[in-house]
Amino acid sequence: MDSPDFSDQLQRLSSRIQELADRCHRLSEENRSLRHQQEQLMGERSQLLAKNEQARSRVEAMITRLKSLEQHT
Repeated sequence: MDSPDFSDQLQRLSSRIQELADRCHRLSEENRSLRHQQEQLMGERSQLLAKNEQARSRVEAMITRLKSLEQHT
């Protein structure tokens, strides 16, 4: 094997390894960002479910009061 050919192959391999390392880093950052976004969305979902339950309770309480008023008239 002659030296220039080996050197070229080594350079291409080194370049490819660097590309893969860069891609791995980008994917890792994207994964971290997506996990953070997922946590935020889950928190927001939890808050919305709690607000929904509060609204349901208020509506049910109003319905009960209205029925009670209706029965007393």
